[in-house]
Amino acid sequence: MNINMNHSFKIKSDNELDCEVVYFTNANLIIDSGFKFKDFKIAYKTYGKLNSEKTNAILICHALTGDQFVADKNPISNKNGWWDRMVGPNKPIDTNKYFVICSNVLGGCIGSTGPKETNLETKKIFGTDFPSITISDMVKAQKLLIDALGIDNIFAVIGGSMGAMQVLQWSIDYPERIVNAIHIAGALKHSAQNIAFHEVGRQAIMNDELWNKGNYIEKNTIPQRGLSVARMIAHITYLSDDAMHRKFGRKLQSRDIISFGFDADFQIESYLRYQGQSFVKRFDANSYLYLTRAMDYFDVVEKFEQLVKYPTSPNNHINYLIISFSSDWLFPTRENKQIANILNYSSKKVSFTEIETDKGHDSFLLDEPELDKTISGFLESNFEKIKGN
Repeated sequence: MNINMNHSFKIKSDNELDCEVVYFTNANLIIDSGFKFKDFKIAYKTYGKLNSEKTNAILICHALTGDQFVADKNPISNKNGWWDRMVGPNKPIDTNKYFVICSNVLGGCIGSTGPKETNLETKKIFGTDFPSITISDMVKAQKLLIDALGIDNIFAVIGGSMGAMQVLQWSIDYPERIVNAIHIAGALKHSAQNIAFHEVGRQAIMNDELWNKGNYIEKNTIPQRGLSVARMIAHITYLSDDAMHRKFGRKLQSRDIISFGFDADFQIESYLRYQGQSFVKRFDANSYLYLTRAMDYFDVVEKFEQLVKYPTSPNNHINYLIISFSSDWLFPTRENKQIANILNYSSKKVSFTEIETDKGHDSFLLDEPELDKTISGFLESNFEKIKGN
Protein backbone atom coordinates (compact mmCIF):
# COMPACT_ATOMS: atom_id res chain seq x y z
CA MET A 1 0.00 0.00 0.00
CA ASN A 2 1.32 3.40 -0.96
CA ILE A 3 -0.06 6.26 1.11
CA ASN A 4 1.57 9.60 1.70
CA MET A 5 1.37 9.94 5.48
CA ASN A 6 1.83 13.72 5.09
CA HIS A 7 -1.76 14.04 3.95
CA SER A 8 -4.15 16.37 5.73
CA PHE A 9 -7.83 15.96 6.47
CA LYS A 10 -10.80 17.98 7.61
CA ILE A 11 -14.05 16.66 9.08
CA LYS A 12 -17.23 18.54 8.21
CA SER A 13 -20.91 17.99 8.85
CA ASP A 14 -23.12 17.39 5.82
CA ASN A 15 -26.49 18.77 6.86
CA GLU A 16 -28.26 17.49 3.77
CA LEU A 17 -27.09 13.91 4.29
CA ASP A 18 -27.15 14.18 8.09
CA CYS A 19 -23.71 12.67 8.53
CA GLU A 20 -20.06 13.58 8.87
CA VAL A 21 -17.64 13.69 5.94
CA VAL A 22 -13.86 13.53 6.19
CA TYR A 23 -12.06 15.28 3.34
CA PHE A 24 -8.56 13.97 2.63
CA THR A 25 -6.17 16.23 0.74
CA ASN A 26 -2.79 15.25 -0.69
CA ALA A 27 -3.53 11.69 0.40
CA ASN A 28 -2.07 10.22 -2.78
CA LEU A 29 -3.97 7.01 -2.16
CA ILE A 30 -2.81 4.51 -4.76
CA ILE A 31 -5.45 1.84 -5.30
CA ASP A 32 -5.01 -1.64 -6.75
CA SER A 33 -5.66 -0.54 -10.35
CA GLY A 34 -2.75 1.91 -10.09
CA PHE A 35 -4.95 5.00 -10.00
CA LYS A 36 -3.95 7.65 -7.46
CA PHE A 37 -6.54 9.61 -5.52
CA LYS A 38 -4.85 12.84 -4.57
CA ASP A 39 -7.96 14.05 -2.77
CA PHE A 40 -11.06 12.10 -1.77
CA LYS A 41 -13.80 12.02 0.85
CA ILE A 42 -15.51 9.42 3.02
CA ALA A 43 -18.98 9.95 4.52
CA TYR A 44 -19.69 8.25 7.83
CA LYS A 45 -21.93 8.05 10.90
CA THR A 46 -21.05 7.29 14.50
CA TYR A 47 -23.23 6.04 17.34
CA GLY A 48 -22.45 5.96 21.06
CA LYS A 49 -19.32 7.41 22.67
CA LEU A 50 -15.65 6.50 22.41
CA ASN A 51 -14.36 5.65 25.88
CA SER A 52 -11.27 7.33 27.34
CA GLU A 53 -9.10 4.25 26.63
CA LYS A 54 -10.41 4.12 23.03
CA THR A 55 -11.03 0.39 23.37
CA ASN A 56 -14.73 0.22 22.49
CA ALA A 57 -14.75 1.16 18.79
CA ILE A 58 -16.69 -1.10 16.41
CA LEU A 59 -16.49 -0.67 12.64
CA ILE A 60 -19.53 -1.96 10.75
CA CYS A 61 -18.98 -2.60 7.04
CA HIS A 62 -22.06 -2.36 4.86
CA ALA A 63 -23.17 -4.69 2.08
CA LEU A 64 -23.52 -3.91 -1.64
CA THR A 65 -26.50 -1.55 -1.46
CA GLY A 66 -26.01 -0.42 2.13
CA ASP A 67 -24.68 2.87 3.41
CA GLN A 68 -23.51 4.66 6.54
CA PHE A 69 -27.03 4.91 7.99
CA VAL A 70 -26.85 1.71 9.96
CA ALA A 71 -29.01 2.69 12.91
CA ASP A 72 -31.04 5.83 12.32
CA LYS A 73 -33.36 7.22 9.67
CA ASN A 74 -31.93 7.35 6.17
CA PRO A 75 -32.49 10.90 4.82
CA ILE A 76 -32.76 9.61 1.24
CA SER A 77 -35.22 6.75 1.69
CA ASN A 78 -36.74 8.15 4.90
CA LYS A 79 -36.66 4.59 6.28
CA ASN A 80 -34.97 3.25 9.38
CA GLY A 81 -31.30 2.34 9.14
CA TRP A 82 -30.51 -0.95 7.42
CA TRP A 83 -29.41 -2.60 10.71
CA ASP A 84 -31.52 -0.55 13.10
CA ARG A 85 -32.74 -3.72 14.82
CA MET A 86 -29.14 -4.70 15.62
CA VAL A 87 -27.44 -1.41 16.51
CA GLY A 88 -28.55 1.01 19.22
CA PRO A 89 -29.06 1.41 22.97
CA ASN A 90 -29.68 -1.97 24.65
CA LYS A 91 -29.58 -3.76 21.29
CA PRO A 92 -27.17 -6.60 20.39
CA ILE A 93 -24.54 -4.06 19.33
CA ASP A 94 -25.21 -1.82 22.30
CA THR A 95 -24.34 1.84 21.73
CA ASN A 96 -24.51 2.40 25.49
CA LYS A 97 -21.35 0.31 25.58
CA TYR A 98 -19.71 0.56 22.15
CA PHE A 99 -18.70 3.39 19.82
CA VAL A 100 -20.02 2.31 16.44
CA ILE A 101 -18.66 3.64 13.14
CA CYS A 102 -20.14 2.98 9.70
CA SER A 103 -18.87 4.62 6.53
CA ASN A 104 -20.09 4.68 2.96
CA VAL A 105 -17.50 2.72 0.99
CA LEU A 106 -15.15 4.24 -1.56
CA GLY A 107 -17.06 3.97 -4.84
CA GLY A 108 -20.40 4.34 -3.07
CA CYS A 109 -23.06 6.94 -3.78
CA ILE A 110 -24.10 8.34 -0.40
CA GLY A 111 -21.47 11.01 0.18
CA SER A 112 -18.16 9.18 -0.34
CA THR A 113 -16.02 9.62 -3.44
CA GLY A 114 -17.60 7.55 -6.19
CA PRO A 115 -18.75 7.68 -9.82
CA LYS A 116 -21.54 10.22 -9.19
CA GLU A 117 -19.21 12.63 -7.38
CA THR A 118 -17.12 15.40 -8.89
CA ASN A 119 -13.47 14.65 -9.56
CA LEU A 120 -11.82 17.24 -7.33
CA GLU A 121 -8.96 17.59 -9.81
CA THR A 122 -10.87 17.89 -13.11
CA LYS A 123 -14.02 19.46 -11.57
CA LYS A 124 -16.11 17.07 -13.70
CA ILE A 125 -18.35 14.22 -12.61
CA PHE A 126 -16.39 10.96 -12.65
CA GLY A 127 -18.97 8.75 -14.36
CA THR A 128 -17.18 5.79 -15.91
CA ASP A 129 -13.88 7.68 -15.69
CA PHE A 130 -13.95 6.55 -12.07
CA PRO A 131 -11.22 3.93 -11.58
CA SER A 132 -12.00 0.29 -10.99
CA ILE A 133 -11.86 -0.46 -7.26
CA THR A 134 -11.45 -3.52 -5.05
CA ILE A 135 -12.53 -4.56 -1.58
CA SER A 136 -8.95 -3.87 -0.50
CA ASP A 137 -9.28 -0.28 -1.75
CA MET A 138 -12.42 0.20 0.34
CA VAL A 139 -10.54 -1.00 3.41
CA LYS A 140 -7.58 1.29 2.70
CA ALA A 141 -9.97 4.26 2.77
CA GLN A 142 -11.65 2.98 5.95
CA LYS A 143 -8.26 2.65 7.61
CA LEU A 144 -7.55 6.33 6.86
CA LEU A 145 -10.93 7.22 8.37
CA ILE A 146 -10.09 5.29 11.54
CA ASP A 147 -6.74 7.11 11.67
CA ALA A 148 -8.50 10.45 11.27
CA LEU A 149 -10.76 9.60 14.21
CA GLY A 150 -7.66 9.01 16.35
CA ILE A 151 -8.35 5.33 16.97
CA ASP A 152 -5.39 2.96 17.09
CA ASN A 153 -7.18 -0.36 17.55
CA ILE A 154 -10.69 -1.41 16.61
CA PHE A 155 -12.43 -3.63 19.13
CA ALA A 156 -14.44 -5.37 16.38
CA VAL A 157 -14.97 -5.23 12.63
CA ILE A 158 -18.39 -6.59 11.63
CA GLY A 159 -20.01 -7.12 8.25
CA GLY A 160 -22.34 -9.29 6.20
CA SER A 161 -22.12 -10.18 2.50
CA MET A 162 -19.88 -7.53 0.86
CA GLY A 163 -19.32 -6.31 4.42
CA ALA A 164 -17.97 -9.76 5.32
CA MET A 165 -15.47 -9.42 2.48
CA GLN A 166 -14.26 -6.19 4.07
CA VAL A 167 -13.94 -7.93 7.45
CA LEU A 168 -11.64 -10.58 5.95
CA GLN A 169 -9.67 -7.90 4.11
CA TRP A 170 -9.13 -5.99 7.36
CA SER A 171 -7.77 -9.15 9.00
CA ILE A 172 -5.36 -9.61 6.07
CA ASP A 173 -4.21 -6.03 5.47
CA TYR A 174 -4.33 -4.58 9.00
CA PRO A 175 -4.49 -7.49 11.46
CA GLU A 176 -2.59 -5.48 14.08
CA ARG A 177 -5.39 -2.90 14.15
CA ILE A 178 -8.30 -5.21 15.04
CA VAL A 179 -9.12 -7.39 18.05
CA ASN A 180 -12.28 -9.21 16.90
CA ALA A 181 -13.71 -10.03 13.48
CA ILE A 182 -17.35 -10.99 12.88
CA HIS A 183 -17.84 -12.38 9.38
CA ILE A 184 -21.47 -12.98 8.37
CA ALA A 185 -22.60 -14.79 5.22
CA GLY A 186 -19.51 -14.31 3.10
CA ALA A 187 -16.70 -16.28 1.49
CA LEU A 188 -13.00 -16.19 0.66
CA LYS A 189 -13.83 -15.57 -2.99
CA HIS A 190 -16.80 -14.67 -5.15
CA SER A 191 -18.19 -17.71 -6.93
CA ALA A 192 -18.73 -18.10 -10.68
CA GLN A 193 -22.49 -18.19 -10.11
CA ASN A 194 -22.41 -14.92 -8.17
CA ILE A 195 -20.29 -13.27 -10.85
CA ALA A 196 -22.84 -14.46 -13.42
CA PHE A 197 -25.77 -12.86 -11.58
CA HIS A 198 -23.81 -9.61 -11.27
CA GLU A 199 -22.99 -9.61 -14.97
CA VAL A 200 -26.64 -9.98 -15.93
CA GLY A 201 -27.44 -7.00 -13.70
CA ARG A 202 -24.63 -4.92 -15.17
CA GLN A 203 -25.76 -5.72 -18.71
CA ALA A 204 -29.29 -4.63 -17.83
CA ILE A 205 -27.91 -1.24 -16.76
CA MET A 206 -25.47 -0.78 -19.65
CA ASN A 207 -28.08 -1.77 -22.25
CA ASP A 208 -30.49 0.87 -20.99
CA GLU A 209 -30.24 3.64 -23.60
CA LEU A 210 -30.42 6.24 -20.81
CA TRP A 211 -27.17 4.91 -19.34
CA ASN A 212 -25.40 6.89 -22.08
CA LYS A 213 -22.05 5.11 -21.57
CA GLY A 214 -22.14 6.14 -17.93
CA ASN A 215 -22.62 9.85 -18.58
CA TYR A 216 -26.31 10.02 -17.69
CA ILE A 217 -25.94 12.62 -14.93
CA GLU A 218 -24.70 15.16 -17.48
CA LYS A 219 -27.85 14.43 -19.52
CA ASN A 220 -29.99 14.74 -16.37
CA THR A 221 -31.34 11.24 -16.85
CA ILE A 222 -31.24 7.95 -14.94
CA PRO A 223 -31.12 4.45 -16.47
CA GLN A 224 -34.14 3.52 -14.37
CA ARG A 225 -35.23 0.45 -16.30
CA GLY A 226 -31.80 -1.14 -16.30
CA LEU A 227 -31.05 -0.40 -12.65
CA SER A 228 -34.51 -1.60 -11.61
CA VAL A 229 -34.07 -4.92 -13.42
CA ALA A 230 -30.58 -5.32 -11.92
CA ARG A 231 -32.07 -4.88 -8.45
CA MET A 232 -34.87 -7.35 -9.17
CA ILE A 233 -32.38 -9.98 -10.28
CA ALA A 234 -30.17 -9.43 -7.24
CA HIS A 235 -33.10 -9.47 -4.83
CA ILE A 236 -34.09 -12.96 -5.96
CA THR A 237 -30.64 -14.19 -4.90
CA TYR A 238 -31.11 -12.71 -1.43
CA LEU A 239 -34.20 -14.84 -0.76
CA SER A 240 -34.75 -18.57 -0.49
CA ASP A 241 -37.32 -20.67 -2.31
CA ASP A 242 -38.98 -21.52 1.01
CA ALA A 243 -39.18 -17.86 2.01
CA MET A 244 -40.73 -16.85 -1.32
CA HIS A 245 -43.21 -19.72 -1.13
CA ARG A 246 -44.17 -18.83 2.45
CA LYS A 247 -44.56 -15.12 1.72
CA PHE A 248 -46.04 -15.18 -1.78
CA GLY A 249 -46.65 -18.67 -3.12
CA ARG A 250 -48.74 -18.31 -6.27
CA LYS A 251 -51.04 -15.68 -4.79
CA LEU A 252 -52.53 -13.25 -7.28
CA GLN A 253 -52.06 -9.51 -6.91
CA SER A 254 -55.31 -7.61 -6.33
CA ARG A 255 -57.37 -9.81 -8.62
CA ASP A 256 -59.33 -13.05 -8.57
CA ILE A 257 -58.38 -14.33 -11.99
CA ILE A 258 -55.33 -14.07 -14.22
CA SER A 259 -55.21 -11.19 -16.70
CA PHE A 260 -53.93 -13.18 -19.69
CA GLY A 261 -51.46 -10.31 -20.15
CA PHE A 262 -48.14 -9.05 -18.83
CA ASP A 263 -49.25 -6.98 -15.89
CA ALA A 264 -48.16 -8.13 -12.43
CA ASP A 265 -50.61 -11.01 -12.00
CA PHE A 266 -48.70 -12.54 -9.09
CA GLN A 267 -47.77 -10.95 -5.78
CA ILE A 268 -44.13 -11.94 -6.24
CA GLU A 269 -44.07 -9.98 -9.52
CA SER A 270 -45.51 -6.89 -7.85
CA TYR A 271 -43.03 -7.23 -4.98
CA LEU A 272 -40.02 -7.43 -7.28
CA ARG A 273 -41.22 -4.48 -9.35
CA TYR A 274 -41.61 -2.42 -6.17
CA GLN A 275 -38.10 -3.39 -5.04
CA GLY A 276 -36.68 -2.29 -8.39
CA GLN A 277 -38.61 0.98 -8.59
CA SER A 278 -37.80 2.04 -5.03
CA PHE A 279 -34.12 1.18 -5.48
CA VAL A 280 -33.55 3.64 -8.31
CA LYS A 281 -34.61 6.47 -6.01
CA ARG A 282 -31.73 5.88 -3.59
CA PHE A 283 -28.87 4.29 -5.54
CA ASP A 284 -26.58 5.27 -8.39
CA ALA A 285 -26.35 2.99 -11.43
CA ASN A 286 -22.60 3.48 -11.96
CA SER A 287 -21.90 2.76 -8.30
CA TYR A 288 -23.79 -0.48 -8.74
CA LEU A 289 -21.49 -1.39 -11.64
CA TYR A 290 -18.32 -0.58 -9.72
CA LEU A 291 -19.29 -2.22 -6.43
CA THR A 292 -20.51 -5.45 -8.02
CA ARG A 293 -17.25 -5.58 -9.97
CA ALA A 294 -15.27 -5.10 -6.75
CA MET A 295 -17.10 -8.08 -5.25
CA ASP A 296 -16.38 -10.15 -8.36
CA TYR A 297 -12.66 -9.41 -8.08
CA PHE A 298 -12.60 -10.56 -4.46
CA ASP A 299 -10.44 -13.67 -4.01
CA VAL A 300 -8.28 -13.87 -0.88
CA VAL A 301 -7.96 -17.65 -0.60
CA GLU A 302 -4.20 -17.69 -1.11
CA LYS A 303 -3.51 -14.57 0.96
CA PHE A 304 -5.63 -15.80 3.86
CA GLU A 305 -4.07 -19.24 3.88
CA GLN A 306 -0.58 -17.72 3.81
CA LEU A 307 -1.45 -15.30 6.59
CA VAL A 308 -2.68 -17.88 9.07
CA LYS A 309 -0.39 -20.84 8.48
CA TYR A 310 2.55 -19.71 10.64
CA PRO A 311 2.63 -19.94 14.47
CA THR A 312 3.73 -16.29 14.58
CA SER A 313 1.01 -15.05 12.21
CA PRO A 314 0.06 -11.38 12.75
CA ASN A 315 -3.59 -12.38 13.22
CA ASN A 316 -2.93 -14.77 16.13
CA HIS A 317 -4.63 -12.40 18.57
CA ILE A 318 -7.82 -11.94 16.51
CA ASN A 319 -10.98 -13.65 17.74
CA TYR A 320 -12.99 -14.69 14.68
CA LEU A 321 -16.72 -15.36 14.62
CA ILE A 322 -17.95 -16.91 11.36
CA ILE A 323 -21.73 -17.05 10.83
CA SER A 324 -23.71 -18.68 8.03
CA PHE A 325 -27.38 -19.35 7.34
CA SER A 326 -28.73 -22.77 6.36
CA SER A 327 -30.89 -21.45 3.49
CA ASP A 328 -28.33 -19.02 2.04
CA TRP A 329 -27.48 -20.27 -1.45
CA LEU A 330 -25.65 -17.09 -2.44
CA PHE A 331 -22.91 -17.56 0.18
CA PRO A 332 -23.64 -21.11 1.38
CA THR A 333 -22.50 -22.60 4.66
CA ARG A 334 -19.72 -24.62 3.02
CA GLU A 335 -18.00 -21.40 1.87
CA ASN A 336 -18.19 -19.86 5.34
CA LYS A 337 -17.09 -23.11 6.93
CA GLN A 338 -14.00 -23.11 4.71
CA ILE A 339 -12.81 -19.98 6.52
CA ALA A 340 -13.36 -21.55 9.93
CA ASN A 341 -11.62 -24.75 8.84
CA ILE A 342 -8.52 -22.87 7.67
CA LEU A 343 -8.37 -20.98 10.97
CA ASN A 344 -8.95 -24.14 12.99
CA TYR A 345 -6.28 -26.03 11.09
CA SER A 346 -3.76 -23.33 12.04
CA SER A 347 -4.97 -23.26 15.67
CA LYS A 348 -6.34 -19.74 15.44
CA LYS A 349 -9.13 -18.42 17.67
CA VAL A 350 -12.37 -19.02 15.78
CA SER A 351 -16.01 -19.80 16.51
CA PHE A 352 -18.39 -20.97 13.81
CA THR A 353 -22.16 -21.19 13.82
CA GLU A 354 -24.76 -22.03 11.20
CA ILE A 355 -28.15 -20.53 11.97
CA GLU A 356 -31.15 -22.60 10.89
CA THR A 357 -33.53 -20.33 8.99
CA ASP A 358 -35.51 -20.32 5.74
CA LYS A 359 -34.97 -16.60 5.07
CA GLY A 360 -31.98 -16.94 2.74
CA HIS A 361 -29.00 -14.62 2.38
CA ASP A 362 -30.88 -11.61 3.75
CA SER A 363 -31.27 -13.39 7.11
CA PHE A 364 -28.61 -11.17 8.66
CA LEU A 365 -30.80 -8.13 8.00
CA LEU A 366 -33.99 -9.72 9.31
CA ASP A 367 -35.37 -10.73 12.68
CA GLU A 368 -33.21 -13.68 13.71
CA PRO A 369 -33.03 -13.98 17.53
CA GLU A 370 -30.24 -16.56 17.36
CA LEU A 371 -28.12 -14.13 15.35
CA ASP A 372 -28.74 -11.42 17.94
CA LYS A 373 -27.70 -13.71 20.80
CA THR A 374 -24.63 -14.97 18.96
CA ILE A 375 -23.29 -11.50 18.14
CA SER A 376 -24.11 -9.89 21.50
CA GLY A 377 -22.65 -12.84 23.42
CA PHE A 378 -19.44 -12.82 21.39
CA LEU A 379 -18.96 -9.08 21.83
CA GLU A 380 -19.77 -9.08 25.55
CA SER A 381 -17.45 -11.95 26.42
CA ASN A 382 -14.52 -10.41 24.55
CA PHE A 383 -15.20 -6.93 25.88
CA GLU A 384 -15.12 -8.28 29.43
CA LYS A 385 -11.65 -9.69 28.70
CA ILE A 386 -10.43 -6.23 27.72
CA LYS A 387 -11.97 -4.66 30.83
CA GLY A 388 -10.37 -7.39 32.92
CA ASN A 389 -6.96 -6.43 31.60
